[in-house]
Amino acid sequence: MKVLLVWLILCGIWSSTWIFIKLGLADLPPVSFAAWRFAVAVAVLLLILAANKIPFPRDKRFWILAGATGFFQFFLNYGLLFWGEQHISSGLAAVLQTTIPAFGLVLAPFYLPDEKITPRKVFALLLGIAGVGVIFYEQLSVSGTLALAGSAAVIVGAFFAAYASVLTKSHGTKSNSTALLTAQMIVGFVSLALVGLMWEGNPINFRWTWTAIFCVLYLALIGSVAAFWLFYWLLRNIEITKAMMISLVTPFVAVLIGSFFGETLQWQALAGGALILLSVGLILFQPKKKSVADDTEKKNLLKTGDVDFGSDSDVTPLKVTN
Repeated sequence: MKVLLVWLILCGIWSSTWIFIKLGLADLPPVSFAAWRFAVAVAVLLLILAANKIPFPRDKRFWILAGATGFFQFFLNYGLLFWGEQHISSGLAAVLQTTIPAFGLVLAPFYLPDEKITPRKVFALLLGIAGVGVIFYEQLSVSGTLALAGSAAVIVGAFFAAYASVLTKSHGTKSNSTALLTAQMIVGFVSLALVGLMWEGNPINFRWTWTAIFCVLYLALIGSVAAFWLFYWLLRNIEITKAMMISLVTPFVAVLIGSFFGETLQWQALAGGALILLSVGLILFQPKKKSVADDTEKKNLLKTGDVDFGSDSDVTPLKVTN
């Protein structure tokens, strides 16, 4: 139940970030906007580390992992996403971002031998991507070189987001989550800040409206610190494909949130949402496989008369793999 609750909270948080990114981009340039998001997040995380007296590990492998995954997740993924959204619709960006769990499904077996590619997973992912496509089908057109480049940028960013998550789960589960997240975001912030200074100029000259400031704070505190801390906890406790299915749910929930701000909720949103929920159900609630060891154990229990009738469930929701 705790795992499911965290999964749902993350769906809510990351669904809400779309509208704050959209509002913030009206005043701030994309790369610097992302940089300031992580600057604030890093400051808060450093305070948390200091308050709890948590040191950064001196292990060389920790810093190699933090450097690589921080560069992939917080520089390439967010930098390319924010840049790409300037040239394509938010709906198309949402659809392209759903490739994150698809990339994760392909990459996971190379680093996580227990996480196999199965026909059920492939079908569920295709169904979910189709659902997001139904929601935003009117925004799926790409016209012009910049739009094509923007689409490619979002897909490349999605690949690196998935790769970073797979590496974090396979090599980072023994590290302190807060220390690892802080180190990763430092790498992302520094990289984004350098590019922002070169391309977008001095941040003092930006249009710092109250809306822009609020968006930066929300994305930093809720969309980054809280969300990624919960996500890394989730990676320790469930299969990575299940964790990444959040990427399929967030566009649908974002549309529902938008309806409360005056946006029209059309029939295709509900139809696409139904497909997404079905795909998520196929991944999260998989039939429990009966192994030879399980059968042997049950036979032994029957012989001794010590039978646990409560352990013979056919469905295991959000199976914990830790």
